[in-house]
Amino acid sequence: MAAVALIDIALVPPGAGAEVVAEGKIFAVFNVDGRFYVLDGICPHAGGPLGKGALRDNIVTCPWHGWQFDVKTGQHCLNQRLCQTQYEARIEDGKVVVEID
Repeated sequence: MAAVALIDIALVPPGAGAEVVAEGKIFAVFNVDGRFYVLDGICPHAGGPLGKGALRDNIVTCPWHGWQFDVKTGQHCLNQRLCQTQYEARIEDGKVVVEID
């Protein structure tokens, strides 16, 4: 596992999300009431950019076709069999950091 700094926390205010490309992957970083969550940034439906989706409470809506996921768990809101890959986020030196393989 390798620690990867994704983005400065100041760039993702509460209620917002961001798309970040790092280590050859696309991540979706979300700030829900000051707590950060990171999902695989590619929607499983058609490859839409989850990090550019609208965040309401802890639900992100993919901007391409409206698929919705709980950013806290990665769980799809309608289909319990779909779960987006989630990365445990922590803050180090003012940046959102995740561990990747």
